Amino acid sequence: MTQEEKKEIMLKAVEALKKEYPDAICSLTYTDPLQLLIATRLAAQCTDNRVNMVTPALFERFKTAEDFADADVSEVEEYIKSCGLYKTKARDIVLMAQCLRDNYNCVVPDTIEELTKLPGIGRKTANLIVGDIFGKPAVVVDTHCIRLTHRLGIHNIKDPKKIEFMLRDLLPPEESNDFCHRLVLHGRAVCDARKPKCEICCMNDFCPKNI
Repeated sequence: MTQEEKKEIMLKAVEALKKEYPDAICSLTYTDPLQLLIATRLAAQCTDNRVNMVTPALFERFKTAEDFADADVSEVEEYIKSCGLYKTKARDIVLMAQCLRDNYNCVVPDTIEELTKLPGIGRKTANLIVGDIFGKPAVVVDTHCIRLTHRLGIHNIKDPKKIEFMLRDLLPPEESNDFCHRLVLHGRAVCDARKPKCEICCMNDFCPKNI
């Protein structure tokens, strides 16, 4: 498939998903940049629903970056135990807060380059922050994004960073962040990993899997 053909498919996908899911919002619950940063870290290998069950009590106990920076890791662990990998996540959250306090005056940075300097924060989380919080073009490459764009014939690779830059070249910048949110919604509802419901898919007239 040529670059132009890939771009055409992606534009069709953008429009189809926009009609299907007009409200492209992050499913994590948060009220400020720090909360989204922490919630996204907790969501690694854990469902957003589970994270949303855990974070209210966590954010009631620790309200600011300073609070998290001064926290005892073992106490943070108790709040997030049901999220899986909780020891690593608790350590990362405290270290991240200390880094924000010591290097960024407790302000969450607005670039991928600076965000990925924070402990435990990779490009997926950084893209989510710059897109949802700061309104910049972003490509959040999660398992849904990898699976759906593969099925659309855009790539045959698994490296998230390579896929991110590939999609940046194919997607209109102003659409990319919402498009990734819609991929998550569609991946959960229709194009799941085990048995995609191609017969009801809004993209089945141009998806190569159905041609």
